[in-house]
Amino acid sequence: MTKLWNDLKKNMKDWSSAAVEKAEEVSKIAVAKTEELTKISKIKIEEHQLERELSTLYEDMGRMVTKYAKDENMVNFSGNKEFFYLIEKIDKIQLKIDKKIADIRSIKEEYNIPDSDVEYVIENPSLDTQNEVEEIAEENDSKNENSTESISKED
Repeated sequence: MTKLWNDLKKNMKDWSSAAVEKAEEVSKIAVAKTEELTKISKIKIEEHQLERELSTLYEDMGRMVTKYAKDENMVNFSGNKEFFYLIEKIDKIQLKIDKKIADIRSIKEEYNIPDSDVEYVIENPSLDTQNEVEEIAEENDSKNENSTESISKED
């Protein structure tokens, strides 16, 4: 009976240590995946900020074109510096957006993260992730305000 009991104890120790090792492995993978999903969320927020900036530029361009067409009957902007300045800014922001999208794609490929996981995290952010993302959004807003002020001063 003692031998049976000793064998059972030994097997239980082996099973429990194997279970602990597996749990550690799974938790390490989960932590790594969570970190990468947080990175993706941050990049998506930055991308969204750039998209908003892009929309504002398109609106500014639309107002400018409408003003010139209506007030000065001008529809050809081939020599208009203001028009080409807006085009240049739009192109720069679009390049930044494209880079953000490429960064997200490379993180997803490197860590084998499916789109469904990213969508789930974005739709159901944890409190910590949400706070981090809000801090980034506030930082980007203040940077955008500063860059808008400097652009206004240049004009």
